Amino acid sequence: MAIDLKKTLDAYQAKRGVLRLVEVPPLQYLMIDGSGDPNSATRFTDAVTALYPIAYALKFASRERQGIDTVVMPLEGLWHAPDMDSFTTRRNKGDWLWTLMIMVPDHVDDEMFADAVAAASRKKEPSPVLSEVRLERLSEGLCVQTLHVGPFDDEGPVLEDLHRRFVPENGLVMTGRHHEIYLSDRRRTDPSKLRTILRQPVARVDS
Repeated sequence: MAIDLKKTLDAYQAKRGVLRLVEVPPLQYLMIDGSGDPNSATRFTDAVTALYPIAYALKFASRERQGIDTVVMPLEGLWHAPDMDSFTTRRNKGDWLWTLMIMVPDHVDDEMFADAVAAASRKKEPSPVLSEVRLERLSEGLCVQTLHVGPFDDEGPVLEDLHRRFVPENGLVMTGRHHEIYLSDRRRTDPSKLRTILRQPVARVDS
């Protein structure tokens, strides 16, 4: 059976209604940057359609060359804005800056990545931003995370609680970018049933 890293990595475990601290190890991702409302920005759609063909090409190459078969990981996003209230109270999506990502195993190297991009470019109607995808390692370290179930637009109160209560009450400060892990396929899942891990990198005030 294919290895499913979502089930073996603690960083991909979260419970609804529970904010917890987790140490996220350095992980490797396919990444591409963009900005604007994810519901209407053409670049957002182009970015998604660039990431998946590369991720699947890497899956098949890993299985054929190395005998390692892994499940393709879910889409993820790093989000930030000049004013972080854009994510909690105002939800002004036009101001959002984002990096879409798919985590890939550590055995994927630069040569495998280049071959996967080339394979994806030979597919019918490849994404116009395919060449902008990069392979990069992200080190988040200590993070707070929880599971949100429901529409993306209902995340605001959860993030407000995380930012304004949990973080200061536990002697923490926010550091890196807001991180979302989309465990559900937004194209095929009723909005009320969407499962999303919300993650915020933090540091201890006294560290």
